Amino acid sequence: MKKWYGKLAAVGLAAAMAVSGFTGCGGDSTSKEAEDKSTKETVSLAKGGELNIGVTSFADTLEPTEQYFSWVVMRYGIGETLAAFDQEGELTPCLAESWDVSDDKLTWTFKIREGVTFSNGTEMTPELVKASLERTFSMNDRASSSYFTYKSMEVNGQNLLITTETPVQGVPGSLADPLFLIVDTTADTDSFAMEGPVCTGPYKVESFSPTESCVVTRNEYYWGGEAPLNRVTFQCIDDQTTRSMALQTGEIDIAYNLKVENLVDFENSEDYTIQELSSLRSTHAFMNQHRALSDKTLRQAVIRGLDRQTYCDVLLEGGAVAGKAPVPPSLDFGFDELTDENAYDPEGAKALLEEGGYRDNDGDGYVETPSGEDLDLHFVIYDSRAELGIYAQAAQASLKDIGIRVTIDTVSYETLLDMQEAGEYDLLIWNVLVANTGDPEKYLRESWMTFNENSKNNNYAGYSNEKVDSLLEELSAEFDENRRKELTIEIQQLIMDDAATVFFGYETTYLISSANVTGVSMYPMDYYWLTKDIALAE
Repeated sequence: MKKWYGKLAAVGLAAAMAVSGFTGCGGDSTSKEAEDKSTKETVSLAKGGELNIGVTSFADTLEPTEQYFSWVVMRYGIGETLAAFDQEGELTPCLAESWDVSDDKLTWTFKIREGVTFSNGTEMTPELVKASLERTFSMNDRASSSYFTYKSMEVNGQNLLITTETPVQGVPGSLADPLFLIVDTTADTDSFAMEGPVCTGPYKVESFSPTESCVVTRNEYYWGGEAPLNRVTFQCIDDQTTRSMALQTGEIDIAYNLKVENLVDFENSEDYTIQELSSLRSTHAFMNQHRALSDKTLRQAVIRGLDRQTYCDVLLEGGAVAGKAPVPPSLDFGFDELTDENAYDPEGAKALLEEGGYRDNDGDGYVETPSGEDLDLHFVIYDSRAELGIYAQAAQASLKDIGIRVTIDTVSYETLLDMQEAGEYDLLIWNVLVANTGDPEKYLRESWMTFNENSKNNNYAGYSNEKVDSLLEELSAEFDENRRKELTIEIQQLIMDDAATVFFGYETTYLISSANVTGVSMYPMDYYWLTKDIALAE
């Protein structure tokens, strides 16, 4: 993914001790010392030790084919995939040493790495890789719809051959998504949910308490060298203030997903490292076109009534870039070229409401629908990301100013997914990585391609545009990077012109760790939290 323009920065004592590099799936830090490239200081690493990490968005289960819980399995150093993304967002080999595609662009050949062993001691063979991928495709509908559909999968020596019905450019990138992590299907797969899947990563599950904690220990069979730590505990601490305090008191050693307001507690201390990344995440709200927001005029008024620049600059203290399009400016897919006809314009929003027949007939300060019914937009958000509530409350206040009533419903992430599928919302918040396969194609397809029983994407909001569908199909089969960029820009403009979605912002991600923790790195694809590089200084 050569188009990532994001900002990655680190300050503090531990930044000078950080181990860089990314070989295979887990970095390039097999020695007992790490050398800082700028100061040439050598830091001795402790052998063994235990670490505590504070995280959000915990899992109900470690079964990787359920919902997005495979991300947890990979982030916690348990699972690995055939390909991986490095710190520049480039696709690199992992459990596959290499891959290529046939001249007709239909058959991909992956050379499976030899000498890899699962955490239970079973050798990873091409046959087991095939069985693992087949299990994912059979157990998760998203795998065979929003990524790619395979016609055949077969083993030839050390190679795995995957053939698709039509050319699909994104097969290798798709197989880098955590959903396709490789598990040992000869193990007791029924135990994966609570005991953790048997995978190839540097760590394996010792214990798991849903929504509370997960403890992992060193995988003695890891193919990439000995993992430095004996044990790592992941604690679910949803509240960012509590997570920040836990880092300050030493209860945890690393805190993920802290915000700008937390930085003051750490930025002037040599006891901590602060890393920040212009992330590839977008926060937006789907507008349900099966209900009141089926009216484009109302959708336009909603978007024009939202002061997204102020939300990001003031309420989030500059911790986000104001949104307008599906793909953030940290990726080179035409953000500055796109025309936002629904930029902030509250007076224009009021005029649209008047023209559309939305009027305050009873004098309560809120408009009714053209048919005279009360208009109350049900805005569903989830509770594990603080910025989501900030956006929602700001939107509620802004829309009140133009006469639109909004009721906020805060639920768990799992409940939000159920409500999304059931269509029980008018607005529904979404925070998502926009390039999880290397570029935005899969993300665009999953959220804005016309939904049908075969597609099984996330477009439950009912958005449909035949031109967008056609361009997405073309994008899937296009291998030329310049043409892919042109198609992505055109698709985004159509989505914006249709006022399909509210794009709130693209947040900066912060990672703060204790100074005695080395090898902590941020990746544009935030799949890699605990890697074999992370260790404790002596």
